[in-house]
Amino acid sequence: MRFGRSAAPATDSALATESLRSRRRESRSGWRTRLLAVGAAAVAVPLAAAAATPAVALASPVVSPVHRTPAGGYDELMVPSDMGPVKVQVQWAKNGGSSALLLLDGLRARDDKNAWSFETNAQDQFANDDVTLVMPVGGQSSWYADWASPSNTNGQKFTYKWETFLTQELPAYLAGNYGVSKNNWAVAGLSMSGPAALRLAAFHRDQFKYVASFSGPLNWNAPGMREAIRVMMLDAGRFNCDALAAPWSPQWLKMDPMVFAPQLRGLPMFLSAASGLPGQYDHPTNAVGVFNTGDAMGIEAITMVSTRAFQARLNSLHIPASYDFPAAGTHSWLYWQDELGKARPGILAALGA
Repeated sequence: MRFGRSAAPATDSALATESLRSRRRESRSGWRTRLLAVGAAAVAVPLAAAAATPAVALASPVVSPVHRTPAGGYDELMVPSDMGPVKVQVQWAKNGGSSALLLLDGLRARDDKNAWSFETNAQDQFANDDVTLVMPVGGQSSWYADWASPSNTNGQKFTYKWETFLTQELPAYLAGNYGVSKNNWAVAGLSMSGPAALRLAAFHRDQFKYVASFSGPLNWNAPGMREAIRVMMLDAGRFNCDALAAPWSPQWLKMDPMVFAPQLRGLPMFLSAASGLPGQYDHPTNAVGVFNTGDAMGIEAITMVSTRAFQARLNSLHIPASYDFPAAGTHSWLYWQDELGKARPGILAALGA
């Protein structure tokens, strides 16, 4: 963007000339400060009274594109979308390469940080690799999908359009402003975002070259699964499952990995879920800890059964994948941190990073 200066008004008065020069000097010294203030104010317009999505901090606006990814470092970006500005945490590729790894959050995704950035050592794992970590913030109970309508059980004022954001708006923004490739991404998700990662990769093969699912519910049409998903979404933000997709509609079937499994043929995959038995990271010290561990045990056991069923589905289609079924481990972040480490060599190989 180019900024010109207005022509000076004609005057014969030396005093007026000196005053004009003074104002010019002040204008030149302060235009950057004023521009940033105006830009920040414009971006800071909140989402329309979104009760489930509080405002997030702003990063400095990008005013001109670059054609190579920054070599290393960390940024927090505000990326325009149909849902309003979305905060995205980014760790740039060590050597400025153009590949990207999208790390999706869980059911209770927060509005200030993506949990991969503070619950795990994901950034350290990839700190010396030539791949950019992309960690979008927000999306509680969204399943990272394009919803049919706003949720009417919590006063949501806009419609989730996460698939559009992650496969169109975000890649275009990173490509245009930072030189990140639009078609050399990997995606990894856990729990809620496990099936979401598989869905994004299956329907957007031009973008994603690798997918990993950790402890994901991968059999959406199993008996009782829709009711279980409904209860989970009401518990995490009071979201209405029917606003995501009507029962047994084409949109609902699109969400089920068992249905879209054939579209994963030829895509490198890593799928894991533990037994649910307490492992090395489970050391409850009080009643609350015991309850949470018990809850995490039950959820992980369900996802293990679901992932095993999906394994059988892929085997029936003669679609290969890499699997890991640890003998111990519950539904919690440090186990997913370990699984990301196991998937890392495959991710780097698929991206050429």
